[in-house]
Amino acid sequence: MTGYGVRGIRVAFGKTVALDDVTLEVPTGRVTAVVGGDGAGKSTLLRAFAGRVGVQTGRVRAVGKRDLGYQPSTSGVWGSLTVAENLAFVGQSFAMPAARVRSRGDELLERAGLSAARDRLGRDLSGGMRQKLGFVLAILHDPRLVLLDEPSTGVDPVSRVELWRLIAEAATEDTAVLLATTYLDEASRAMTVLALDGGRVIGAGAPDDIIASVPGRIVTSDATAASPDSWRRGAARHRWIPPGDGEASPGAEVPVDLEDALIALTLAREVSSPEPRATGIRTGGFPVTGAPAAAPTPAASARAGAPLAEARAITRRFGEQPAVEDVSLRVGAGEIVGLIGANGAGKTTLLRMLIGLERPDEGEALLFGASPTAAARRRLGYVPQGLGLAQSLTVAENVAFVARVYRSPAADLPPALAAVAEERVADIGLGRQRQLAFALALAHRPELLVLDEPTSGVDPLSRARLWDTIHAQADAGIGVIVTTHYLQEAEQCTRLALMSQGRLTGTGTVAELTAGMRAVEVRTAEWQRALAGLTAAGLPTMLSGRNLRVAGVDAAGVEAALGGIPARCRDVAPTLEEAMVLREQ
Repeated sequence: MTGYGVRGIRVAFGKTVALDDVTLEVPTGRVTAVVGGDGAGKSTLLRAFAGRVGVQTGRVRAVGKRDLGYQPSTSGVWGSLTVAENLAFVGQSFAMPAARVRSRGDELLERAGLSAARDRLGRDLSGGMRQKLGFVLAILHDPRLVLLDEPSTGVDPVSRVELWRLIAEAATEDTAVLLATTYLDEASRAMTVLALDGGRVIGAGAPDDIIASVPGRIVTSDATAASPDSWRRGAARHRWIPPGDGEASPGAEVPVDLEDALIALTLAREVSSPEPRATGIRTGGFPVTGAPAAAPTPAASARAGAPLAEARAITRRFGEQPAVEDVSLRVGAGEIVGLIGANGAGKTTLLRMLIGLERPDEGEALLFGASPTAAARRRLGYVPQGLGLAQSLTVAENVAFVARVYRSPAADLPPALAAVAEERVADIGLGRQRQLAFALALAHRPELLVLDEPTSGVDPLSRARLWDTIHAQADAGIGVIVTTHYLQEAEQCTRLALMSQGRLTGTGTVAELTAGMRAVEVRTAEWQRALAGLTAAGLPTMLSGRNLRVAGVDAAGVEAALGGIPARCRDVAPTLEEAMVLREQ
């Protein structure tokens, strides 16, 4: 098998080591994924393949610029150019003949469903359309190595399925695809996965091989509170038992997926590392991982069973474009309501109306039973997407400022934050910044916690620790509303509200939202032919490792659409992503 790769590379920026002894093979004809949280080294690895950063040690086997396709995390689309002008500009950059740019561009736009958008400016495209165009630009010149930096972040489920179809089709006999992602469900679709944590490899191989490499055992945990070796998966807790801790340890072994595996591998690395993590995230460094230090005083509305926050048929427009349209939603005490949807679905605008930072054009938003006021907002804790911290102030100054705003005692900082209390927030790193945002949001004992994309870019173990904090608040009677486009987090919520293009497309639990829907797993050695055939038949099809998944039909329907391509088809339980795709058709 031919392809490209790195062997034993080390990349450092001053005293910061971005990659340490990293080896990865990227074969042609396959999709290879590198997964990890922000700061894990994913983008640096892609830039090493592209020749944009030098390596201090090790070897890089890649291609020249003419044979390289690169899509940055910003999509790579020029907002002031039309779709056609973006294509022409990239084509000229690679000295492609104009006729070839037109023919190749027309073909790719048709496959990406962008033909009707040729004359639209890049900045006027939806997030999904922009990411698909960025991918088209990356492969316009027929590269032999395609590098994609988080190509589907914030993309709606339908566009994500379409984008993954394009990515899978690009992995031909002559072309290798390497993508970076924080989404473990996406990583599971790749043939090979490299998991990075702090610049070092914690797992590599096919997803099943990584799962099999976990040392020790993963079992159910009877403990209700967080502990350093356990994490929450929906209503249950899983616990990692290191090798040699005894086969008689309590708890039944659980079916392990890639998320469980990477959490356990990260814990194993923590145990074996001579240097503990300074941030404290891995050992429960987020504040209030157990019950709150002092329980909030229940609001009169909560005591009466009324919702803490409520949207009644609210609509918000920016110009003629509705950002939120006719949405009704209630959040009660002690429950976690998850707003699930892509960037641009309307989640943040809905949150801002619920807490009074935006006014609805139609309908009514209520906070603690009345129109939102500054006084009511003192009764909630808010962590916005950007964390809401004053970057130029020290940690201690941020704490003092928030205490004065809420007229409450200063936040009791966990040790990891207390150690950097006199440092500027801009200098303490994203992990500690996220901890600080949570500490400040909880310091005044809120009755409602509002979290906007709180786990964006977070690695699996840190995400688990953060959810322990969120559940501790709900267990103490605090209402929680949280937005995310990470569908695996749906299992952490009491109830879900699915949003798309400003509208609610469904509400309920995962089981309720997937009830009555079908999905089929397809195993075939000729997956590329099968993918093309199923897509041509109009079936929503996605890559899943070496297999395909098809939503909305039964096995017999898939076999008929395959038209004789040898394959094994079996009915399987649908995922939330597949349910969202079917709802939007």
